[in-house]
Amino acid sequence: MTHAFSITTEDFRQFSKFLEESCGILLAEHKQYLVQSRLSKIMREQACGSLKDLVDRLKRPGGNALKENVINAMTTNETLWFRDIHPYDILAKRLLPEIAAERKFQKLRIWSAACSTGQEPYSISMVIDEFKRSNPGLFSSGEEILATDISTQVLDQAKRGEYEMLALSRGLSQERLKKYFNSSADGSWQVQQGIKSRVRFQSINLLGQYGALGQFDIIFCRNVLIYFSSDVKLEILRKMRRQLRPGGYLLLGASESLSGLSDIYKMIHCRPGIIYQAI
Repeated sequence: MTHAFSITTEDFRQFSKFLEESCGILLAEHKQYLVQSRLSKIMREQACGSLKDLVDRLKRPGGNALKENVINAMTTNETLWFRDIHPYDILAKRLLPEIAAERKFQKLRIWSAACSTGQEPYSISMVIDEFKRSNPGLFSSGEEILATDISTQVLDQAKRGEYEMLALSRGLSQERLKKYFNSSADGSWQVQQGIKSRVRFQSINLLGQYGALGQFDIIFCRNVLIYFSSDVKLEILRKMRRQLRPGGYLLLGASESLSGLSDIYKMIHCRPGIIYQAI
């Protein structure tokens, strides 16, 4: 049941400012309906009659739990298995062979930024598994996939690695379902431990600093930059460059592009798909 609450133009502006400063998400002026629908439950639980009441509470000291709940509610978590296909083909046919040849005795590190409920990092892990089965002995030092998101709610779900058949039908082949998942008595499916073991989940705000994460061979940052302003996008991409080893690769979403950073990234056309190499 939707909990109706009032939203004035000024209240919406203040809430939009809070959201952008907290996690970078830009709310267009016509998105008041989105705020109304996604915050309905929180507003009811907090007994807030207006958006102003909620904003006032978010500004008070000690409101971290409420802030986390609001960000969880406002974050878009649309995702698929093997989304758009070609990034995973590029990973399997170009990037993994190249990295394996150049860095035989070093651990492979991949960052899945804004990983949502886990489909992307687990898809990456499956590709690595298939590659290693076809190329025994490669990546003998192991692999690590760091999967991050600002939403603690979706991270909890991703860590469990449990999915209903409806979620699995979105992009996952029957062959991979049988190969990499175990069925549960309740009808759900569990990602096998061999695939899960490569993935480490961590809460990260892309607006913050992430130098402590170390260097990566590949960064997947797909379908999240569209929610940020141009200036914030550029800053995130600059920071990500610092986390890529020289010659490492950045993969963006199908509708996202990188402009204004040709001094630190080189565009590579893969036909289909475009990737960016750290200069």
